[in-house]
Amino acid sequence: MTTAEITPAKTRTPRRLGDRIFAGSSVFAGSLILVVLAAVAIFLIAQSLPALMADPSAVTKDGSGFWAYVWPLVFGTVWAAALALLFALPLSIGIALFISHYAPRRLAQGLGYVVDLLAAVPSVVFGLWGITVLAPAVQPLYAWLVENMGWFPLFAGPVSGTGRSILTVAVVLAVMILPIITALSREVFLQTPRLHEEAALALGATRWEMIRIAVLPFGRPGIISATMLGLGRALGETMAVAMVLSPAAVVSFALLTSQNPSTIAANIALNFPEAHDIGVNVLVATGLILFLITLAVNSGARLVINRRKDFSGAN
Repeated sequence: MTTAEITPAKTRTPRRLGDRIFAGSSVFAGSLILVVLAAVAIFLIAQSLPALMADPSAVTKDGSGFWAYVWPLVFGTVWAAALALLFALPLSIGIALFISHYAPRRLAQGLGYVVDLLAAVPSVVFGLWGITVLAPAVQPLYAWLVENMGWFPLFAGPVSGTGRSILTVAVVLAVMILPIITALSREVFLQTPRLHEEAALALGATRWEMIRIAVLPFGRPGIISATMLGLGRALGETMAVAMVLSPAAVVSFALLTSQNPSTIAANIALNFPEAHDIGVNVLVATGLILFLITLAVNSGARLVINRRKDFSGAN
């Protein structure tokens, strides 16, 4: 008697119809995302080629060319998003830690709902708030900073008379991305294994020491993911920036002046209604640059997150 006759044949368990439908729909949805992304990239490249290959005098009035036109926009986009992230990240992590490890349950639930609802506010409302409330309120502070700290390059004058500066835009963007980073960080902190926290406390650690040695290292990949998601929102924000900012084609680190670098998204929104012929291709080409910036930021974040394979929530 051979071995094949002794060993029972392995039977394959038939998959139920619901499992097959769910698996097929999941594969289709994942593939559809890649198809849409590729279609967007192809459209942007095809529409950008005329602007990239056109004569410089046809792109800009002074004949400086496309790259001289787009560089201040790239700088303004990255500069405003970086400032917003600088303001929002520490505050978001602090709120998330307070909700997850310090606040009583009822207060934590209420704060969680408020933070989640803040993410649902339209960007136009944030823009109106920035123009009518924030800009007039911070203008005296800007004047004081220029008068007393104007020797520092970031606070160099002349101060904006309306308060509509790049710093005001950064504050508005920080408020807009704060609920995104806070909500995701809160969920990551709540996933910290209870045994890790109890072990740290049993060894004599205070609550803050327990958070520092157990919660934050575990949640680092999730914090990075939340940060990059908020940064992507700040990079692509359009209406709030277009409504608050007083744009100019400059590259300047000054935070309080009325001459501020514009962002790519706001520039497209402001100029697209009047654009025609090669002007449309120029704006689409700037959109391609923004697409590449966002793709590079997210790819870099994935490289950092993949170093922690044990954190399944970010992979």
